[in-house]
Amino acid sequence: MTYNIGKVSPTNHKELAEIDQLLAQEGIRRDQNLDYTCAMYDDEGNIIATGSLFADSLRCLAVSAAHQGEGLMNQIVTHLINEQFERGRFHLFLYTKSCAAKFFSGLSFYEIANIDGKIAFMENRRNGFADYLRKLAEESPEPQAGQRIAAIVMNANPFTLGHQYLVEKAAAENDIVHLFMVSEDQSLVPFDVRRKLILAGVAHLPNVVCHDSGSYIISSATFPSYFQKDDDAVIESNALVDVNIFVKIAQKLGIQRRYVGDEPFSHVTNIYNRIMQRQLPESGIECVVLQRKAVDGQIISASAVRQAIKDDDWEKLKSMLPVSSLRFLASDEAKPIIDSIKRTSDVSH
Repeated sequence: MTYNIGKVSPTNHKELAEIDQLLAQEGIRRDQNLDYTCAMYDDEGNIIATGSLFADSLRCLAVSAAHQGEGLMNQIVTHLINEQFERGRFHLFLYTKSCAAKFFSGLSFYEIANIDGKIAFMENRRNGFADYLRKLAEESPEPQAGQRIAAIVMNANPFTLGHQYLVEKAAAENDIVHLFMVSEDQSLVPFDVRRKLILAGVAHLPNVVCHDSGSYIISSATFPSYFQKDDDAVIESNALVDVNIFVKIAQKLGIQRRYVGDEPFSHVTNIYNRIMQRQLPESGIECVVLQRKAVDGQIISASAVRQAIKDDDWEKLKSMLPVSSLRFLASDEAKPIIDSIKRTSDVSH
């Protein structure tokens, strides 16, 4: 049977409450990172199925227990895919419970990572992840026997002296450092700018190889609950997915170490770091946690830099940023970004 499917307004609290209840029945929680939600209605206007989107991913999919087996999930997924295609997005990702992976494989989604009993991460391209691994290998020098090969994953929103210190430390201790730049545009500083500042900030380090992360490394696709601070179990599940994917990348590139900065501020990143320290050694990858660089007793962080931009505190910025980042912030190109940061009430993300 075919039921009506419609978009749910983010201000329609009655329908969102119904959706929350439906998701809860399936052991799912509505993600805070959503930019489109649809609902399927029965003849009496009750919501019997739902699904949502964020960027290039499908999320929060559920069908009422009273209507399972009627093919409603197929209709919801088809609706969401058509919505994505209308937005010009064709490489899609899906985030679901691990037990549902087999069902979605029947809808032409292919598994990238599956954390048994927790989460499956899938995409609609049979060779999407394999092609990504191949591209990384093509961008990289051929690893030689005995070489020390490390990796860093970096958002750099924006690139600070703390980021530079982390990369310089890894570059001094290893023969090759793969630097993955988180390429999703969900930060106050756009990716094209973050990428430019990272490349300028590490240009003096010839053994650093920079890669765009695509949708596979610490993105909203692989870590949908990244900004949720009140559900540790959700964060841990997503971190396990991301570590699982990173291990496959590390195996392709011969990476033996991953460098991270310690995290005195973010509860979410603290959990993430702890999981990496536990999980990566099981795959033969060392997790190196470096103490954050400080200046005048203050730890350098991108959020502190954004706050200094908001406060127009250029003396503080000079103490926390490399010359290349400072030069950019003083340019005309940076004015719209600075204005955006100043208008933002919370610059912590």
